[in-house]
Amino acid sequence: MVPAIGFIETYLWLLIPMLLRYVLVASAVHGLFWGGQKLAPFAFRLARNKPQAEHLWREGRTALAASLIYALPATVLIHAYKEGGTALYLHAPQTLAGWLWLPGSLAVLLLTHDAYFYWTHRAMHHPRLYRATHQTHHISKQPTAFASFAFHPWEAIIAAWFVPALAFVVPIHFGVLLAYLTLATIWAVTNHAGWEIFPRSFLDGPVGRWLITARHHNLHHTKFQRNYGLYFRFWDKAMGTDDMSGDPMAAVRPASPG
Repeated sequence: MVPAIGFIETYLWLLIPMLLRYVLVASAVHGLFWGGQKLAPFAFRLARNKPQAEHLWREGRTALAASLIYALPATVLIHAYKEGGTALYLHAPQTLAGWLWLPGSLAVLLLTHDAYFYWTHRAMHHPRLYRATHQTHHISKQPTAFASFAFHPWEAIIAAWFVPALAFVVPIHFGVLLAYLTLATIWAVTNHAGWEIFPRSFLDGPVGRWLITARHHNLHHTKFQRNYGLYFRFWDKAMGTDDMSGDPMAAVRPASPG
């Protein structure tokens, strides 16, 4: 009985910050763009219409329900860590290699999660899986910041276990894990906000053309069978699913000289 109580306590200690992180980041991003449009002069509007309250509430309550699932594998990870059964660590690196591994482990998280997301996301678009997994997320033809974690329970189960499972086999500092989770939240929220925050000159440049930002992901929601990636466009480009036709930013691109 006591271990069960301990598990529930850990679950709640993880769930509450997880919910707060989602609500605060999504609310802040949505408010900055749509609440007086404080960021509007510095961003490109992708959404045609301002989201309505019922739209926000539907996405928000779906995401809050999905968070109940996301907190479970995280709780398993923390309990396993206490028993010494994971690759997570708290101590500061003692060698140069150890310090170099901090950004290296972040890169591993980004690249492996990106690959997992691409293939599971693409699989969930298969007609036999779509209705039972991914359709809930695509109710939002024009998503908002609150749609970033608005998943059906089955999709949440598919997505939630990967990063905790990776921490069982890949040495990851707790600070790196927290940094990654924060980055992942901000990335997901801004990519669904209906505004592109990066300038077109960067997005069309040597780095930006490989990144998935709101410009890229918005087309996945509005045009559907394309642009499945999470952070990088590598898999989309390699598998022929990278398609920027209909990009609203391209319509206002300055004409080339000559």
